[in-house]
Order: sequence, then structure tokens, then C-alpha cells
Amino acid sequence: MSRLSEPRSITLESCSTLGLRFALVLFTFVVVLFAQDHDENFRKVREDMVRTQLAGGSWGVEALRDPRVLGAFREVPRHRFVPDALVRHAYEDRPLPIGYGQTISQPYIVAKMTELIEPKKDHRALEIGTGSGYQAAILSRLVTDVYTIEIIEPLGVAARERLAGLGHRNVEVRVGDGYYGWPEKAPFDCIVVTAAADHIPPPLIEQLKPGGRLVVPIGNPFQTQRLMLVTKGNKGPRDIRVRDIMPVRFVPLLSGSSGQ
Repeated sequence: MSRLSEPRSITLESCSTLGLRFALVLFTFVVVLFAQDHDENFRKVREDMVRTQLAGGSWGVEALRDPRVLGAFREVPRHRFVPDALVRHAYEDRPLPIGYGQTISQPYIVAKMTELIEPKKDHRALEIGTGSGYQAAILSRLVTDVYTIEIIEPLGVAARERLAGLGHRNVEVRVGDGYYGWPEKAPFDCIVVTAAADHIPPPLIEQLKPGGRLVVPIGNPFQTQRLMLVTKGNKGPRDIRVRDIMPVRFVPLLSGSSGQ
């Protein structure tokens, strides 16, 4: 005859283990629900930002119309590119400090500069002044490859990690002097300069493809500058057309060439 197995006793230790496992599962479930709700709230705020600040033409500025550009701003989580203490202000239409005397530009200006360069899916873009990486993240949704240069090493390193963590695989970040561009990766279809220079850097014009577009703030540091759109012709670096777009205020372009 087979022997009946002895009844297993449930010890206090096993009860504690089961309770701990249940608590961990419940905690994970709550965290996931909270994260999903949190992300949904930010998605709604982004949509409102696009509708009121970018496409709505608020405060008398020209409304932006490029559907691909507006779509990129709906997708990229701006709150991931600002310091934790400023997350609640991430979608307000104003610049925010990101450390080292630098800022993340207000959403409208980032969108306006992006629309001006007319990015296409097969384009290669260069950005001067990576900052937090937000402009590069927007461009990565719109072009094939993005090359971005940041002169302040801690910002460049942090932006590289942030962009990689958010899945922007077509962005390459370099720490260096953006005034000279990135000759090894040239030519570029479009170039965005996110700091104010006192003149248009000649190396950037040289690295721009014929027919390419460059947008850059020009003017004295910490004063009102002019946002300029440069379009390159087919007859060499001097064949350019410059158009004055609007008044802006940017931090100065830091470069070894100017001693800044």
C-alpha cells in the first residue's frame, strides 16, 4: 500500500515570503498604472502646447503649419529634457535654465527654427549647441541623420545619454567647438545654430549643401538679436541669400575662435 503524504505545514516564514511577493507585485502594478497615467497627462499637455502655442499663432506670432514638424512636437517628451525641479514648467512657452549658463529655448522658437530649415526624411542635419538635446530629438523625427555639437562637456555627455535612453538612434553627439562645424560628416542639407553669433560662421556655410538652409541668431550677447535664414546657392560658399526672420534672444555662441 502507498503511504499517504504527510500534510505540509505552513510556517510563519513562508507566509512572510508570500506576503512580500504579493506586495512587490502589487507595488509594480501600481507603479505601471501611475506611469501610464502620468505619460497620458503629459501627452495631453503636449497636444495643448502644439494647439495653442505652435499651430494657434498665440501672442501675435505666425502660426506654424508643417504637419511633420507639429507631429514631432507631439511625440517628443519635452519634460525629459529639463531639470527635475522644472518639469512642471516644461511645456510653458518660455526658455528654461539647464545649467552652465545655458537654456532650453521656448517651444515656439524651437519649432520656428525647425520649420524654417524645411527638413525632409532623407536629409542630414547639423545642430550647433546641443544643450539638453531637445532640438536634436525633434530633428531626429524628421531627418535621416542628426549630428549635434556641444562645447560644454557635461551638457554634451548628459544629452548623449538622454537621447540614447529615449531611443534616438540616428543622433550623434560630439563635444567640441561648433563654430567649425563637423567637416568629417559634411555636407549637410540643413544646419541649426541654437546660440547667438556676431556673424554667420563661414565653416558652416562651406559645409552646407547647395540648396541647403541654415538658421542662426545674429547679434550681441544678451540683447535682442535677429533670427536669420541663410539659403545657399550653387556657385560656392559666397552664393548665399540671407533673410531676416524675427527678433529673438539667445545665449552667446561659445567658441575658441572668438575667445568667448
